[in-house]
Amino acid sequence: MEVGDSVTEWLRLWRAGDDRAIERITALVYQDLRRLAAYYLSGESNAHTLQPTALVHEAYLRISAIRGIDWKERAQFIAVVAQMMRRILVDHARARKAAKRDALQPRPPGGAERRSPLDILAVDEALDRLASSYPRCCQIVELRFFGDLEFAEIAEVLNISLSTVERDWRFARAWLQSKMSGS
Repeated sequence: MEVGDSVTEWLRLWRAGDDRAIERITALVYQDLRRLAAYYLSGESNAHTLQPTALVHEAYLRISAIRGIDWKERAQFIAVVAQMMRRILVDHARARKAAKRDALQPRPPGGAERRSPLDILAVDEALDRLASSYPRCCQIVELRFFGDLEFAEIAEVLNISLSTVERDWRFARAWLQSKMSGS
């Protein structure tokens, strides 16, 4: 059977046990994943040692080890990989923070910590708090921010209406801004 470039068909084959299918799936979505990785890393400090290609490859290694997901379509796959990238970035940020702490580097004047333009640990902590009270809103933020999915794709992945996605997105953005600004 010729599958061609249909990510959905390759996902079906992978779900059916064809371990080679994940390689084809990744090849088909690689540019999208690399663009996402570059976007995530653009908010990090210049001292960041993780490169977009390495982030995509680490996510590939993690996703290829997963079994038991009922893969449906490309958007779902991208969403899961995006969540993995978030976890990789969080793990990497925690390791960097621990290394800094272990190096006993002096803090900037006034005891304030330097923050990168996008403090991935602060974002992760805020998302965890959002998830505890509003899990669907958290999923929408992850799919939009980390998965770069359009609202219609998110509605399809979560099996909810487009208007619900848009409403939850507005709420989640306001909630996160409030929590991350300290108000």
